Amino acid sequence: MGTGELDREAHVPAGTSEGTPAGQPAREAGGTAGASGRPPTAARPPADARGGAVTRTTPAAEDGTGAPPRTADRAGAPPRTLAEALRGRGDRGLAALLRARPDLLNPVPNDLTQLATRAGTRASVVRALERLDRFAQQTAQALAVAVEPTSYETLLALLSGDDGDPAVERALPRALGVLREQALVWGDDDRLRLVRTARELLAPSPQHPSPTGLGPTVAETTSGMSPGRLQEILATAGLPTTHDPVSAVASLTSLFTDRERMTALLDTAPAEALAVLDRLVWGPPYGTVAPPGDASGGTDSTPVQWLRDRGLLLPSSPRTVVLPREVALHLRGGRAHREPEPVPPEIRLAAEHRPQIVDSTAAGQAYTALATVEELLKGWQTGGPAVLRAGGLSVRDLKRTAAALDVSEQIAAFWLELAYAAGLLASDGGWGTSRTGTAAGDEERFAPTPAYDAWLDLPAASRWTALATAWLTATRTSGLVGGQDAKGRTLAALGPDLDRGAAPEVRHRVLTLLAGLPWGAAPDPASVLARLRWERPVRTPVPAAGTPETSDLRSRIATWTLTEAELLGLTGRGALSTAARTLLAAPAPSATADRDRSGADVIPHAPDSTDGPDTAQGAAAGGGPAQPAPHGHADLASRAALAAGVIAPLLPEPVDHVLLQADLTAVAPGPLERPLAEALGVLADVESKGGATVYRFTPASVRRALDAGQAAADLHAFLAKHSRTPVPQPLSYLIDDVARKHGHLRIGAASAYVRCDDDALLDEILADRRSQGLRMRRLAPTVLAAQADPTTLLEGLRAMGYAPAAESAEGDVLITRADAHRTPHRTPPVPVPDGPPVPDATLLGAAVKAIRAGDLAATAVRKPAPHTGAGELPRTTPAETLATVQAAALTGSAIWIGYVNADGAASQRVIAPVRVEGGFVTAYDHTADEVRTYPLHRITGVAELADEPA
Repeated sequence: MGTGELDREAHVPAGTSEGTPAGQPAREAGGTAGASGRPPTAARPPADARGGAVTRTTPAAEDGTGAPPRTADRAGAPPRTLAEALRGRGDRGLAALLRARPDLLNPVPNDLTQLATRAGTRASVVRALERLDRFAQQTAQALAVAVEPTSYETLLALLSGDDGDPAVERALPRALGVLREQALVWGDDDRLRLVRTARELLAPSPQHPSPTGLGPTVAETTSGMSPGRLQEILATAGLPTTHDPVSAVASLTSLFTDRERMTALLDTAPAEALAVLDRLVWGPPYGTVAPPGDASGGTDSTPVQWLRDRGLLLPSSPRTVVLPREVALHLRGGRAHREPEPVPPEIRLAAEHRPQIVDSTAAGQAYTALATVEELLKGWQTGGPAVLRAGGLSVRDLKRTAAALDVSEQIAAFWLELAYAAGLLASDGGWGTSRTGTAAGDEERFAPTPAYDAWLDLPAASRWTALATAWLTATRTSGLVGGQDAKGRTLAALGPDLDRGAAPEVRHRVLTLLAGLPWGAAPDPASVLARLRWERPVRTPVPAAGTPETSDLRSRIATWTLTEAELLGLTGRGALSTAARTLLAAPAPSATADRDRSGADVIPHAPDSTDGPDTAQGAAAGGGPAQPAPHGHADLASRAALAAGVIAPLLPEPVDHVLLQADLTAVAPGPLERPLAEALGVLADVESKGGATVYRFTPASVRRALDAGQAAADLHAFLAKHSRTPVPQPLSYLIDDVARKHGHLRIGAASAYVRCDDDALLDEILADRRSQGLRMRRLAPTVLAAQADPTTLLEGLRAMGYAPAAESAEGDVLITRADAHRTPHRTPPVPVPDGPPVPDATLLGAAVKAIRAGDLAATAVRKPAPHTGAGELPRTTPAETLATVQAAALTGSAIWIGYVNADGAASQRVIAPVRVEGGFVTAYDHTADEVRTYPLHRITGVAELADEPA
């Protein structure tokens, strides 16, 4: 259809059979009252002249699972309101609407009229529009600039232009099906209507320009123009003058929508005037001009004045002109958008690898992830950094953690947030517990949780799936660390402001896109971001100057997802691993990689009105590819167990031996068994990590093992048992030398004292100048007292080269362990949802049933009750109420009652009384679909239902 036909429909005279009379917009959320003034539209033939892709029928043409329109004289007629359109849906169609827009369920609407009203509220419509894909949004934008109601052919012409576009023709049924499913569009194909709130949001205005770049219509722009000026424009444009402004606007509109006459008019335009139109045609349509020299329009002194004289530019203010929508559509060739995007961008491949290489690389990175998390928490076992007053980790402590892990600060923040999300790390609240069960108050610090010990006891594959599932479902976003919030405050790692509800969805979607690629294929990150921006466009499609394209949050989360998935071992060399596919329950890609002829990924099209709204569930709330259905914890746990079985054979097996060397080092040829790793970690210090970990033995590390309760003989036996090489003589000498000195000095609390059987050694300590800071004095030949505390005294004497041991009040040697601090029991952080959760099938079924029952009560035709106004609860005397209820119980008929519960909430109900006794009526409540008992004194009134229900 040409643009001329489109815009001639916009100005049908009031009172004709085409559309609602002017000034009487069709109601959307109303009930059955109030006709639009148009005759019923004849049923359209099922054959489709646009290629047979779909057969569109009225919403009432369904499989009978729902309730048809109730009014007898409305049978077969198109819906007049959104509420009527919803009544024509089946139960599955209503469930699809509530699944795509879960905000409509809180609370459950009383009836379909309330559901329609709620679906048209601004907040709900904005949320629904933001979750559409780009082409579905473009379809809604085209409907917003078209005349209402709009035909399918007109909409197709606006999106494809005069020359047509096969891709648009194929994609439009799916996009329109998504809009209908989400109750953003209603009506038959010859009378499509965008809900009023969506039209107000998307229609062009000076304050909120349309994404189409179109301006207001001729009628809207000339609404405040004087009749004389209108006649001058008609005369200059070569049109006959008229007797009133309405016919003048219609004549001017007819000129602009007539391709032949419009082309002839533009052929006479100066080249400079055409250049002005070229600058405005694709938007913005407004331009600022100097004050005209002749307001009468009698001179063509400037190109702008030439255009204004003929109405090709119309004034919107004293210094601003606007390009009318009809003129712009003619210049655009009938297209509402410069570049319609019916097909999602193709995900390009950056590299292809053998699947075995991908899996082995991912498994190696998974092992590194486990080792990194373990090293991080092991370093915080004695109590990690202090918690900031506002919550989170200080910048200095984050830098120290990054240096200890030998990674960047951003990567260190990722590992911290991952451990926190998995419940392995938390704040101790200033009251941590030791491994032996004792508790001690202190300032609030970060420390491992008791769940960390349970995690360490799991097999390596299970530990990895625990981290992977925690990352997939967490709303904590480590990429924000170091940035600023809305108030300019720096966001700290482990802080309170890092939750982003969109993170789990974006992570899942990115990995799902990777799962759709061939095995071993790594995508180009830029194409992945382009695909996500198509599926969920940002509010400002074109970034401002100097703003990176990844400035929107979803794109940033997607970029972080690709990096974090590689760190975690879900991907290897950029390609999704087999274990990750199992965790996602993603099907294997077909040989054709699900691609169409253009090379782009095929989108599953949502069924259209051929199948009825009940079956239009293929498109998700986003409108593009079907979003993954929410999985329960049991389903996720079962998939995690399967993924653990896939990755387990690829993880390196732990070894039970080391290689001792003469330079006081030990080489671990692989990951050590946990008891061996823990014991060796106490006896030696890690010098380097990689394919083989190198440990170094020092006097301090040997003394640490002795402090932990080991004897020299135990250390010799331990090394001999776990070394594949003979124990070097220097290492044996080191152990014996440290053990010989260890424990000769005993330190206790006096404030502190030093006890030794060798009084000469005590004389040596007192004579040493380095001991002056400890302020010691002799109490007895074998006892020294100090004013320093025991810990300071221990450190001071060790710094002087001695090997003292701490003792208890009973004189026993205290055994110190470095891994003693744990937080109280902590649960993992609860993800912060991005809006209302998607309801499950049980909730949807119950909600649809309740809405149907409530709608039955609200639309039931009843006999007039005395003292009752329209829409009011029935009012009857107690005697009349009792008599009517008793009569209904005897005859088995249903009645309509007004009821006020104990909280004072009034409601209308349709009940079938069964028994009346003791001041109560027991009845089957059609509204609640169950048998209930009501006190008679809470019934405000009753009314009989009509004999012929509508």
